[in-house]
Order: sequence, then C-alpha cells, then structure tokens
Amino acid sequence: MPKKFHTIKEVPLNNNCPECFNNEGLQLTFKQRFKETAFYKSLTQEVAHEIACKKCETTIYPIQWTDDIERVFDYQKKAFQPKSSSFKFKKIFWIIFVIIILGISGTAAFLFFKN
Repeated sequence: MPKKFHTIKEVPLNNNCPECFNNEGLQLTFKQRFKETAFYKSLTQEVAHEIACKKCETTIYPIQWTDDIERVFDYQKKAFQPKSSSFKFKKIFWIIFVIIILGISGTAAFLFFKN
C-alpha cells in the first residue's frame, strides 16, 4: 500500500535555488502521513519534508542544500508542530460491529430462553 501524505505547512524560502539560482522560488513543504483503510482513517506522527523550486520545478535533495538552506531548514523544522495523531472508525466498521453484537446477543438470548 503506498504511503499517503497530507500537506500540513508550506514555507517559502528566500534562499537561492542550487539549480536555477533564483531566490524567489524555493518552497519547504511539511507533510504528515495519513493512513486509510476500508474500516478506519488515521493521522500518524510520521512527518516528511521536501524542498522544491517552483521556478525551475526541481526537487532539491539534501545533498544539494547549501549551508544557508540547511540553517533555514533546521530553524523551520524546530518551529514546525505536526498535528496530533488521530484515529477514526468509518461507517462500515460500525455497521459490521453492530451486526456482530446483535448476532451475539441474539444467539445468547436464544440459548438462554431455549430451556
């Protein structure tokens, strides 16, 4: 199952892009992992980040970062607060859960009142 991430925060950076040298296109994006199955949805504490240049449309990988980019990234990483973890059951879970509970209750009532 591929990992899904939701964008939590986008920060424009005033640093020069290592590819096109433009100083208005860099953007730091923080994303948080989102899990979804047929029965539940959950937001985890797993966080990913990406720096990309919007001018030359290039992803800037850590090996390409300058010292200035690294300093700004460290500062933004410390300032970033991920959303708290959450877990929510979907409607289909509750329907199946109620059916199972009713089935168990019905069976227990049948066996209890049978005699």
